Amino acid sequence: MALPEPSTLIDLDALRLGDACALLGHSGAPAMQLASESALDYMQRIIDSLCELSLKDPLTGLANRRSFMSVLEREIAIVERSGDSTLLLMLDIDHFKSVNDSYGHLVGDRVLNAVGEALSRCVRPKDTVVRYGGEEFAVVLPDCHVTYGIVIAERMRETIQKLGIAVSPQVELSITVSIGGAYASQLPGATAANWIARADKELYRAKSGGRNRVCIDQPVLVEVSAEEKSQLFVDFSQNDSIWSDSVFADPIPEVADETLQTGQAPHAAPGASPLQNQAAPQGSAA
Repeated sequence: MALPEPSTLIDLDALRLGDACALLGHSGAPAMQLASESALDYMQRIIDSLCELSLKDPLTGLANRRSFMSVLEREIAIVERSGDSTLLLMLDIDHFKSVNDSYGHLVGDRVLNAVGEALSRCVRPKDTVVRYGGEEFAVVLPDCHVTYGIVIAERMRETIQKLGIAVSPQVELSITVSIGGAYASQLPGATAANWIARADKELYRAKSGGRNRVCIDQPVLVEVSAEEKSQLFVDFSQNDSIWSDSVFADPIPEVADETLQTGQAPHAAPGASPLQNQAAPQGSAA
């Protein structure tokens, strides 16, 4: 028995697409079926357009928080696997409430759009600019070397500081932003929430330090290659020759009596250099 053509399985009149078409129409996307379009192709276009719309901020057209979280999860997986450096920047417009209070929310919207456009001009095609919420933005910068992060963030800050946003024919508004940043952790088990919290902590430092400045949490460098890191998570079994030869075949070394009694290693011989634990430095730029 022959199956019906896919297009005949879709009854467009029964789908009640009015709300979907209205949403797409407000966003500027074409919502009506084209004369050359089959019912199946039209439905696929509507679905694709709605998916794209669900990942965008309606005011600025930037990525929204839903899209942002997806990008962070993807970058965490890449960094954990490859050891690349990915920087997250959180930006907050300084004294934005006073803009709304003094000039109204329409001018506030104009400021938000101007900041979003300025940030988009400062990044590469593979970077992601996000309106995180309210007057706060985020930027995800993959493959961003630790020595370049502060330079890029300062360029964003300076670009926004130089903006002149017309409030009226006689009034032009100048604004500033505070920026906090953190690099993705290269250690297993990192989460998007923790990454955001670390960047937010640096944003708070920039705010409390006087605003219109940049603070970035420098990463703890893990000197392990991608190949070495992959070996850490191999599911060894006792039948594996490498595992059994290196672990089970070697006798357990004898432990000095002093170690058993005190819980500490014996004192080093005269002239020996004791090991010292050094905390990895954390740097920030103001």
